[in-house]
Amino acid sequence: MKKETKILIVLSMILAFVFFLSFGLGKYPIELNELIGILSSKVLPIKQFWTNNQEIALFNIRMPRILLGILVGAALPAAGVCYQGIFRNPMVSPDLLGASSGAAFGAVLAILSGAGFLGISMSAFFFALFTVWIVCIVGKHAKGNPTLGLVLAGIMVSSVFTSATSFLKLVADPDQELPAITYWLMGSLAGAKKSDVLFAIFPILLGMIPLFLLRWKLNLLTLGEEEARTMGVDVPKIRGIVIACATLITAASISVSGMIGWVGLVIPHFARMLIGCDYRKLLPASVLMGAAFLLIVDNIARLATTSEIPIGILTSFVGAPFFLYLIMREGE
Repeated sequence: MKKETKILIVLSMILAFVFFLSFGLGKYPIELNELIGILSSKVLPIKQFWTNNQEIALFNIRMPRILLGILVGAALPAAGVCYQGIFRNPMVSPDLLGASSGAAFGAVLAILSGAGFLGISMSAFFFALFTVWIVCIVGKHAKGNPTLGLVLAGIMVSSVFTSATSFLKLVADPDQELPAITYWLMGSLAGAKKSDVLFAIFPILLGMIPLFLLRWKLNLLTLGEEEARTMGVDVPKIRGIVIACATLITAASISVSGMIGWVGLVIPHFARMLIGCDYRKLLPASVLMGAAFLLIVDNIARLATTSEIPIGILTSFVGAPFFLYLIMREGE
């Protein structure tokens, strides 16, 4: 068995362990035998030996939150590692083309309109896709290097939407709307519902499946456009598909979790250090590692203090120092 395959198996086992461990953590502790009993009772005639509060906490609170954590934790690194391959830059993150700033504007606009959680998610999702669409249109008509034009368009359009978000925060009600806006922008999985999981899972799977099918071609794209063309790769087509799929899963993730930074940038680097630069192994490793990482951070966020810490704060504590490390290493 190859080393990379062993690493993927270990990462899968870690994710499974964290997955089951997360069910037992919280205000109503659930032991392993109780967890198995509650889950099995849905298909087998088992006499109840757990409390109703434990069952309610498991299915209505923890299950949606854990599943959403896995989806978001898997999607953001997948998008990040694909963006890094497409743009051949290890410092690229999923919000390079403005998806995060567009989602933030959409969410804030929905909050000011008095929309519920589903309305906020839908607005964030739409504006994230809309922002990247604008970036692609502008980048397509930019003169010179098309990749550079796309990146510069992303920076400019993202700046416009960030400014628009700041203006909306300025006019928001400081007692009611502004706290809700601030909390959403910090990112959190608190209050996750089954509807949120259903809202996110389909676009994430729709974007993730093509990325997994095309991941071997990312190896060719990292060699450069000319080299990839000589090997029979339709570079503009593959780049467009990867950008569209990575944007789709990024938009779906941000729309249900808020702004969770650094995960899409840092986790691919950890995976690359662990398993190498072969995207056939790197992409699955990033997905598994990201899902386990976000579950661990979310458990810390809801258990560290009496009042829950927004998960985006904790991911920044990990991401920022690691980013500084990468800068210093590149400078050596």
